[in-house]
Amino acid sequence: METIRCLILGSGPAGYTAGIYAGRAGLNPVIYEGLQPGGQLTTTSEVENFPGFPEGVEAYDLMDNMRQQAERYGAGIRSNIATKVNLDKAPYSVTFDDGSEVLCHTLIIATGAAAKYLGLADEETYKGHGVSACATCDGFFYRKKTVAVVGGGDTACEEASYLAGLADKVYLIVRKPFLRASKMMQDRVMENPKIEVLFETNTVGLFGEGKLEGAHLVHRKGEIDEKLYDLPIDGFFLAIGHKPNSDLFMPWVKTNEQGYILTEEDTPLTGVPGVYAAGDVADPLYRQAVTAAASGCKAAIEANHYLQENHL
Repeated sequence: METIRCLILGSGPAGYTAGIYAGRAGLNPVIYEGLQPGGQLTTTSEVENFPGFPEGVEAYDLMDNMRQQAERYGAGIRSNIATKVNLDKAPYSVTFDDGSEVLCHTLIIATGAAAKYLGLADEETYKGHGVSACATCDGFFYRKKTVAVVGGGDTACEEASYLAGLADKVYLIVRKPFLRASKMMQDRVMENPKIEVLFETNTVGLFGEGKLEGAHLVHRKGEIDEKLYDLPIDGFFLAIGHKPNSDLFMPWVKTNEQGYILTEEDTPLTGVPGVYAAGDVADPLYRQAVTAAASGCKAAIEANHYLQENHL
C-alpha cells in the first residue's frame, strides 16, 4: 500500500497553498481535489479582494494558478473523493471513492464548507450571475444596486448591514415573523434606513434573462391572506448557514455544534498528532480565500515540523 508523507484533502485556497508550502519543503505532498476542484471559490466569477490582483482576477484563473504552482513544487494532484478515514494510529489510512487506499504520516484536512441553499432550481441557474452565498466576496459588484439577503440570524443581519454600505437598497427576507439574531444585530438592521425586513416571507423562485432580475416571493405562505408577488433585485444572497465537510473526521477530531473542526489556539493542530485542519472546514467566522490560504501555509509548516521531529 502506498504511504504518503503529507496527504492533503481538498483543493481550495487552503489545500493548494498547503501543497505549495509542503512541496517547497520537499515533503512530496499529494492533493486529492475532491468533489469541487478549486473549492467553493470557483462558484463565484471575479475575485477582487485577493492581494496582488489590483484589477481583480477570475476565480477559476486564481485557483488554476494555485494548482499549477503546487504542481511546480512537486505536489501530486489526484481527483478522487475520500470516503473513509482511520485516525486511530499513524500512519493514518484514507480510502477513496474508487476503492483505493493510502497511508499517510501527516494529513491536512482542507475539505471546506458548503453554503446552504434553499434548494430552488433557479439558484443553480443564476449562481455567479446574481446568486451568491458570500456578501464579503461579491458585494462589491452590487454597488448602487438593489439586493436581497435570505436569513434571520446573526450572519444574515451582518451580511445585510455590510451590503447596505454598498447597495442602494437591501431587502432582508425572513421566513419567521421575527429575527433570530442577537439584540445588537437586530437593532443594527432595524435602524438602517437602507434595509427593509420582509417578515413571514419565502422565496419560491428567481427570474431574469441571462442574469438575475428578481425573485418570486410569497408572504404568509399557506395562510388565508397569502400573497404572491415579484421583487425586482439585482443580487440574491444566501445567509442561512454553511455545513463544514467534516463528517468523515468527527470520530477523531473535536468540532463545535455546527461541525467546524476545533483547532488549538491560533494553529491548525487538531489534537491528533500529524493531523491538521485548514480553511473553511475550521473557520466559521471569516471564510475568505486569503484566510484559508494562510491557514494552509500554517498547516504545511506544522506538518514539516512533525515529520522532521519524528524522522519520517
